[in-house]
Amino acid sequence: MKSFTIDCSNPQTRSELQVGAESVPCPRRSAWLFALFRKYTRRYLTHHFHAVRVSRAGPVPDLPPPGPLVVVVNHPSWWDPLVGLVLTEFMHERRIHYVPIDANGLTQYPFLERLGFFGVEVGTTRGSLAFLRQSQAILSRPESVLWITPQGEFVDPRERPVGLKPGIGHLAYRQSAATIVPMALEYPFWNDRCPEALARFGEPITITARRSETPQVWTTRIEQAMENTQDQLAEEARRRDPAAFLTVIGGTSGVGGVYDTWRRLRSAFRGESFHPEHRIAKGPPPGLDRLTQGE
Repeated sequence: MKSFTIDCSNPQTRSELQVGAESVPCPRRSAWLFALFRKYTRRYLTHHFHAVRVSRAGPVPDLPPPGPLVVVVNHPSWWDPLVGLVLTEFMHERRIHYVPIDANGLTQYPFLERLGFFGVEVGTTRGSLAFLRQSQAILSRPESVLWITPQGEFVDPRERPVGLKPGIGHLAYRQSAATIVPMALEYPFWNDRCPEALARFGEPITITARRSETPQVWTTRIEQAMENTQDQLAEEARRRDPAAFLTVIGGTSGVGGVYDTWRRLRSAFRGESFHPEHRIAKGPPPGLDRLTQGE
């Protein structure tokens, strides 16, 4: 997923932005191929993550149409589009999802277009205009969801301030009715060999009509919403409490290798069930409480 800058200081650019999006068709998309690829992605993620989890504290954007959504996501990893694809299951089944991508990448993987990806020329005014027009055409449909990583590059999830490209502000400024949903992602290692994929949805921002805010004000407002959501997820990740999350996918557990082989043999010898999770008991080590009490 990509985000794009736009230069509105150019008079030609400003005049071209006034052209409506009615003549721009929505990207081709196959519902059955999208569902099939999402099913494949679920299986693929089980081999690379201990679990995919969504914070229970954040609001789940299961809003039914009508009303388009713009999901703005931080960009910590290559895994972001795949995790986002699985999280579309949290949204209403009538929702139709779209994602901008570098046009060169779409040329290499043309099947992505049938999944809702649309190509945009990166780093040019022409590409920025095409992105805005295509996005406006998508958001003119009440069932649409547009997924964007407005940081425009890979960024550590703890980096502050959260800097966004100005394109997202221009997009919000030009919408008369839409809901912006911030979403945070992190991939921390907890107690197992494989990392966790953690997500949290933030408080939605509703665009009701053409308001007086400038594109710069919109960008700042969305930055703050994303930063708040990322801070909340970072605190939950630090606590390492699976109960704070809804487990979407239970993936690969255990440390692997000789260590897990020994644990399996030990469990079999004791007549116990083997649990591959690398469990770490909370609280003081056994016997330490007695030592602290002077025994």
